[in-house]
Amino acid sequence: MDEDDKKGKFRQFRELYLISTVGIQLVVSIFIGLAIGVYLDGKFGTSPIFTFIFLLLGIAAGFMNLFRVAKGGGNTDNDR
Repeated sequence: MDEDDKKGKFRQFRELYLISTVGIQLVVSIFIGLAIGVYLDGKFGTSPIFTFIFLLLGIAAGFMNLFRVAKGGGNTDNDR
């Protein structure tokens, strides 16, 4: 197996890893925003205000990361 074949397979594994982590990052950012909002609502006694605000911020952060990866900003390909 020559060097180009090894680089090609390694690049495919990196791309697969990047794609597989996008969904996890989206869900985690939403849950973190939700948890912060629920915590602050419990702390200050405000009903759903902080929950909605931080849930929307978590959704926005998750989709910003999704768009960054889709556009190619998450590409760490140094061997072009």
